[in-house]
Amino acid sequence: MTRDLRMRWLMPALALLVALSLAGCTPFAPNTIFGAHSEFGHSVDILTRRLLYAGLTVFVLIEGLLLYILVKFRDREGNREAKQIHGNTTLEVTWTIVPAVILALIAVPTIKTIFETQAKAVPSALQVEVIGHQWWWEFRYPQYGVITANELYLPVGRTANFALTTKDVLHSFWVPQLNGKRDLISNHTNYIWFTPDSTFAWNGFCAEYCGTSHANMRFKVFTVTPAEFDAYIAHQKTAAAGSAPPPAAADTGKKAATPVTQLATSTGATTPAAASAKTPVETPVMNVSDTSSATYPRSKLPEWVIPKTPTPVGLTFDQNVTGDAARGAAMFKGAPCIACHTIRGVPTAAGIIGPNLTHVGSRTTIAGGIYPNDLKHLELWIKNAPEMKAGILMPLFGKNEKGATPGLYTDQQIADLAAYLWSLK
Repeated sequence: MTRDLRMRWLMPALALLVALSLAGCTPFAPNTIFGAHSEFGHSVDILTRRLLYAGLTVFVLIEGLLLYILVKFRDREGNREAKQIHGNTTLEVTWTIVPAVILALIAVPTIKTIFETQAKAVPSALQVEVIGHQWWWEFRYPQYGVITANELYLPVGRTANFALTTKDVLHSFWVPQLNGKRDLISNHTNYIWFTPDSTFAWNGFCAEYCGTSHANMRFKVFTVTPAEFDAYIAHQKTAAAGSAPPPAAADTGKKAATPVTQLATSTGATTPAAASAKTPVETPVMNVSDTSSATYPRSKLPEWVIPKTPTPVGLTFDQNVTGDAARGAAMFKGAPCIACHTIRGVPTAAGIIGPNLTHVGSRTTIAGGIYPNDLKHLELWIKNAPEMKAGILMPLFGKNEKGATPGLYTDQQIADLAAYLWSLK
């Protein structure tokens, strides 16, 4: 390779190296494991930093010694041939003891941290059952009889003990800023626990490749005050009831559902007092207004927990239709949805294959955490979920959509179903 050719490759390579180095200097790292917010995270954080610093020290010393030897004993004119010796006992003992000491310095704190993080949780811990599905998360609070999906609420200052199982393949439960990760293994229950130390919203991921939509298997964790957690649990234990959409909205170009006051699905009756209202409001986006006083305020969501997954090209929805929650409620009770989903208070909806939808309207995301929970995305999801998220079990429901099964519903009917589900705050 000529000098000119080497220089032609060297300069772009150096520029790329500098750019990558500068990219790592940003203080913004929302999914970092450093600066953890639980005692589990602190233990892992401290151990990781110690090993990084120790490894860096060893690297600098070894590389420095290597460079010194290469320079001092390089081949030069007039050098005599090196004397061959059988061995050096002192040197051999030294390079045996030094690595042994280094390994001990690594092993002792590592084993100590393993014992700390593998210990049983305190008896007073909040019990949470985590069940992995392809590709969404189910969360159960057995002490309270609450089941939800893809959004996990935890009280600050109280240890949460997670029992991890899977319904299909291997998954891995990971909230970078709260804890280390722990695998979900078939026919086995793993455990992990931690105590959140601050209120916030965090991203959670599946950290074990589990198939086509592995990268789309996400969830949100909301750490709230004990009083807010109690309010959330009390709300989740109630039967589903429709609520009117908030009056404020952003310009999304999409009309909202017709307001419905207290769509009491617990009795199957509807009270469409406002169903005849003809003044629609626009669909709110995630950071416009809160859905319920019992859930994490959408207006306080940090930017990095709001999903920005683009919708598939070519998947459209009639923007001229306006959903009616009352019609959607009547339709839902006999729709195929009830074979897979549960809604507390709707006797016909008792499916266990898909996520529990009791208060689905109060969640910030849909589709396993990859789309914001608003009418636009909910309608597209119902219309053609396999197009929105590859590999999922949920069939498409939109007429004239291409898929494994024919669609059943027009855009108007889908808008009604979406309006009903989105009203379940």
